Amino acid sequence: MPGGRAERARVARAFVGGVLGPGHPCGDDAALLVSELVGNSLRYGRSGLPGETVTVVVIAGGSVVRVEVTGRSGPGVPKPRSAGRDAEGGRGLALVAALATRWGWRQCGGRTMTWFELRA
Repeated sequence: MPGGRAERARVARAFVGGVLGPGHPCGDDAALLVSELVGNSLRYGRSGLPGETVTVVVIAGGSVVRVEVTGRSGPGVPKPRSAGRDAEGGRGLALVAALATRWGWRQCGGRTMTWFELRA
């Protein structure tokens, strides 16, 4: 999906929901978390620059759902941070860490892939 537009998180949620299908036990959490990762890729990576893209992959098998979000790397690495009580942002990866069974990231060739897994 083309990068640079915040509404792309909505497209990613719809994509995940479409892959998993209605009523999937991990559907709501997967949609929420993919939205966080796409938003982070646009906000903190370089995926929001003109011509850049964000790729979303969904792998569902058995009781495990894995979602991968890949975009242009930014200056830092994905890590949860502390957010003040009144802060409007800064909780995305903490939310991923709290809801996902596992999560992580890797960098390769100037791109960062952040992933999470959920168990039904």
